[in-house]
Amino acid sequence: MKKIIYLLSSMFIIALITISCQKESFDDATTSKDLTTESFEKVIDECNNIQSETIHLTYYNGELKDEIITIGFMENGYNYQAHMYNGDYGTPGVHLVMKWNDAWLSNKDCGTQIGREGAFSDTSTPDQRLDRHYPFDSYQGSGAWLTNHWTETYIDEDGNECTYSEFIKIIAPPLDAYLQDGYWYTADNIEIGEEVWGQFAIIQLVVNDPCGGSNGLYYNSPDHSGFGGW
Repeated sequence: MKKIIYLLSSMFIIALITISCQKESFDDATTSKDLTTESFEKVIDECNNIQSETIHLTYYNGELKDEIITIGFMENGYNYQAHMYNGDYGTPGVHLVMKWNDAWLSNKDCGTQIGREGAFSDTSTPDQRLDRHYPFDSYQGSGAWLTNHWTETYIDEDGNECTYSEFIKIIAPPLDAYLQDGYWYTADNIEIGEEVWGQFAIIQLVVNDPCGGSNGLYYNSPDHSGFGGW
């Protein structure tokens, strides 16, 4: 059986802020701005979108690049408008498809964010970057989710060409969830999923490796494996 390497896709993901691996309570956490429904809708209506050609790519250190984000697939394999990546992993024979929702990485620029993933210092002034977990202080409690589906072609011991694939669902845990011993749990102590990238949880992992005899559901969240309700 080929080794599960779902963490490799992190090279394509934004640099994420990690949190403590010890049990912590987030009961006192709040969003950066307590926006009313009316004011939130007004902010969204006034956001810059990709069509405005004002939003830049960023370096991994958070600095703006000169390249403007455009509609459709860009040379880096991302389609920011459609919330997806489709391209090579960087190794011959490995292909990755990622999809995410607006909370993970928006296709709009509504506010000014501290760094690239931090709290919003201003929810109504664009900063030339796509927003993340808008308008929350962090991913936790934002409802963000991501899927990774990658495939790799390899030659087995008998010289057969084989295709290995993984499909992974990742979510941002609820605001009142806690992290303990490498797993996220609900406030009612129900297991959400294994911790990944510090502040996220894997809620489902499906592996398909006909040549290696490893097929089927490797992990399914005891709470639920759908994206809603987090």
